[in-house]
Amino acid sequence: MTTTTRDRGEEQVDPRVRRTQAALRATLIELVQHRDLSRISVADVAERAGVSRSTFYDHYRDVHELAAAACTAMIDELIEAIPGRTPEAPAGHAPAPAAPTDPCGPAEAEQPGSEVPPDTLLTFFAHLAEHASLYRSVLGPQGSARVMDHLRHRATVAVYAHRTGTPPPGPADTPHDVRAAFTAGALLSVATDWLRRGCPCSPAEMAAQTLPLLLTLYREDDTAQGEDDTA
Repeated sequence: MTTTTRDRGEEQVDPRVRRTQAALRATLIELVQHRDLSRISVADVAERAGVSRSTFYDHYRDVHELAAAACTAMIDELIEAIPGRTPEAPAGHAPAPAAPTDPCGPAEAEQPGSEVPPDTLLTFFAHLAEHASLYRSVLGPQGSARVMDHLRHRATVAVYAHRTGTPPPGPADTPHDVRAAFTAGALLSVATDWLRRGCPCSPAEMAAQTLPLLLTLYREDDTAQGEDDTA
């Protein structure tokens, strides 16, 4: 069985290996913009990256493992886009409800006076849209459970840190937090469904529609916490 650099542990990877892996990831991201992941071969990636197939296999077992690595690397860079606590809207001022006939709801400009979606939400959906083909492949029914688990875990940790105002804990130190897990899971479910449907709404529209749901969750969280404190 071939042993890749991933099997040897990240702590042993030298800068040259990291550069090669980064080049392979960048090449795949470029290729997947023009064709489905299932139609991209190891030879395609190696040729475009300017390396041999044996060099490719020194780092990844196949294109799907490379795709998973590319996604998890981007997820790690993007994790700050996972929203935690956001400012509440002024009392008595709720975002306008979505029109029943419009699955995307009113765009931001059609909600005068409503809060602008946080940059984190907009960045999150814009990033997914930019790399929609890749994420659709690895997060779809035939995708990578490893990527989904990594994304769900990192999102939960980030939401917990934002919600509690504490530094992100290590994997072994993350407490069981139902609200953080629920928020992360709901956001990822919405994003995955959006990708599967071909991103019918713009990132701005998705951010505008997601924000009220998150605000409602945290308003209820604050109310429950207040009741516990006064009990």
